[in-house]
Amino acid sequence: MARVSGLRKTLAERFDDELKFFKGWIDKPKAVGSIVPTSSITARRMASVINLNSGLPVLEVGPGTGVITKAILAHGVKPQNLYAVEYSSDFVQHLRRLYPGVNIIEGDGFNLDATLGENSDMVFDSVVSGVPLLNFPVARRVAYLESLLDRIPPGRPVVQLTYGPLSPIPPGKGDYTVEHFHFVIRNIPPTQLWIYRRGSRH
Repeated sequence: MARVSGLRKTLAERFDDELKFFKGWIDKPKAVGSIVPTSSITARRMASVINLNSGLPVLEVGPGTGVITKAILAHGVKPQNLYAVEYSSDFVQHLRRLYPGVNIIEGDGFNLDATLGENSDMVFDSVVSGVPLLNFPVARRVAYLESLLDRIPPGRPVVQLTYGPLSPIPPGKGDYTVEHFHFVIRNIPPTQLWIYRRGSRH
């Protein structure tokens, strides 16, 4: 009986997340990339790039309903060491209820100096980005990536999801490398993961 009750709770939470995501997509289609949240498989893959031994905090941009946030915490990042920047005020309230120990920051991921405020000079181990970049011009995507890479040590990754077949940030447009990381079929829609770096990987 307890297993049935637990299953019902899990399904209810999943359905609630999807309703929130769909509402966000209706309200702000450019800020939300898909009608349904990212799958847990995709989220775990993205979180796997984080180096827990670096001693540095982690930056997440575009957490949405918090599926990737949950995976980052499950990977071993302490809540106080995770900074999550979300544009939607509805999602921000939802995230603050779910993850009270995480630094949930409401603001524009394309203007991190202003959004991070007093933490704008903080150095992060890596960046996990769920921002729907295909909704924005290429020049703005490149500037976004360069801003992220400025905040992590040389060689550390920015991992980005996309629903298109190609890297949302084309190579040769700035000081970064482009690496295909993973193709997740078990996501709706199927998801490509890309990694961007600057400088040495060692």
